[in-house]
Amino acid sequence: MHMSRLRVDVTPGMAKIRHPRIEWENGARLQVIIPLAGKGTRLRPHTYVTPKPLLRVGGRPVMSYILDDLVALGVDEIVFITGYLKERIEEYVRKEYPGFRSHFVEQAVQDGTAGAVKLARPYIDSECLIIFVDTLFEADLSLVKRLPPGDAGVIWAKEVEDYQRFGVIVHDADGYMRRIVEKPRDPVSKLANIGLYYIRDWKLLFEGIDATVGGPKAATGEYYLTDSFQYMIDHGARIRVERVEGWYDCGQPETLIDTNRHLLVRGAARPPRGGNSIRVHDPVRIEDGVVLDNVELGPNVTIGAGSTVRNSTIRNSIIGEDATVEDAVVHDSLVGDHAIIRGVAGRFNVGPDAAVEGG
Repeated sequence: MHMSRLRVDVTPGMAKIRHPRIEWENGARLQVIIPLAGKGTRLRPHTYVTPKPLLRVGGRPVMSYILDDLVALGVDEIVFITGYLKERIEEYVRKEYPGFRSHFVEQAVQDGTAGAVKLARPYIDSECLIIFVDTLFEADLSLVKRLPPGDAGVIWAKEVEDYQRFGVIVHDADGYMRRIVEKPRDPVSKLANIGLYYIRDWKLLFEGIDATVGGPKAATGEYYLTDSFQYMIDHGARIRVERVEGWYDCGQPETLIDTNRHLLVRGAARPPRGGNSIRVHDPVRIEDGVVLDNVELGPNVTIGAGSTVRNSTIRNSIIGEDATVEDAVVHDSLVGDHAIIRGVAGRFNVGPDAAVEGG
């Protein structure tokens, strides 16, 4: 990790000291668009009351990792495209990140990623980043200052083996995007589109978005932002493809738990500060005010503030705040705030204020 490099890093507590600010020439600045209107259905029941970007991983809300890095990059203006539980998002951003000039635009009709980004148009008048916060990533963003003058933008990608699950990016011999193929049967590319973009030619982007939403919808009933990028390329734009060093999904229970492990290993771990008869298998993160009595914890366990765990074993799980786990064996589980797990053993996905108790 070199101080001279500019990257979006998922390690908590480091982002604020690691990134040099980007100094733009001729008064230019970097604006950011963050679409987050989705309902997070794959993370129910937790997302019934908490929007997906505010679910905690490694002890912090998912979107806080991105926002901390944007602070460190010198970004001061963000357009948030909201929808489901939009008040919670706005309240969190205004309270925790008052330094941003934040705009909140509701996507009342869920008509796809192109429709979402189109809503940011009244606020965008310079080059921009577009970031989807379903994932955390490690990417070198300093290259946006080193791009050749003729380049219109950058799309970041991660090489994957299960390419059939993703939209993959096909590029030419010089590393410029040719097209994106959704969930290919054949390995035309293994570079998955991760939802991180830098657009220098923002006027052509919105021209492409207008063309996309002015045409027919995809089979899913949505307008895709990737079709707008294709419009840019078809009209002569050169969009560079860059690989990320790490990409960590937060969009479903099992991947959220896996990402939690990565964050704990990378620096988010926090040992218990007290308790009775505790056996720990690192890494774990135990917040303040947690009561522990005759427990075995880890590996990969995060327990939120104010929770109580007695006579129990927990591994590979995220436990919310003010939760209770007693006389239980819990593994590979998500347990919400104020939830109760008592007298049972197994894998659980328990929402806030819910209870699972044995007979």
